[in-house]
Amino acid sequence: MHSRRSFFTAFGVSALALSAVPALAHHGWGGNLDEEFEISGTVVTGVSLAGPHATMKMKDDKGNVWDLTLAPPFMTERSGLKEGSIPAGAKVSIHGHRNRDPKKYEIKTERVTVNGKTYNVYPDRT
Repeated sequence: MHSRRSFFTAFGVSALALSAVPALAHHGWGGNLDEEFEISGTVVTGVSLAGPHATMKMKDDKGNVWDLTLAPPFMTERSGLKEGSIPAGAKVSIHGHRNRDPKKYEIKTERVTVNGKTYNVYPDRT
């Protein structure tokens, strides 16, 4: 009986640990600066709606490649920003919050502007 209880206890702990993995992958705002941040560059990788947040990559004028973390896919699509809507090579302006670590080129993105059109992926944060 004791080994059965140990098995179920271990199984329960394992299940709880595995259920926390998606939460760890979620991109909260705590790792980003409070100050607003703006930058422009060229799209390297267009919008991807895979994962807990939509993403894209852009290169600035110094050659740094930035990871752009957008809103969750449903919110990003609701803003009008979809996969294929901004091709690689397009010039974009990004508004959001830079990662607190200055060695990380990552922005939690609120707005993307391309060809005069602004996609506000976090409309409640403006």
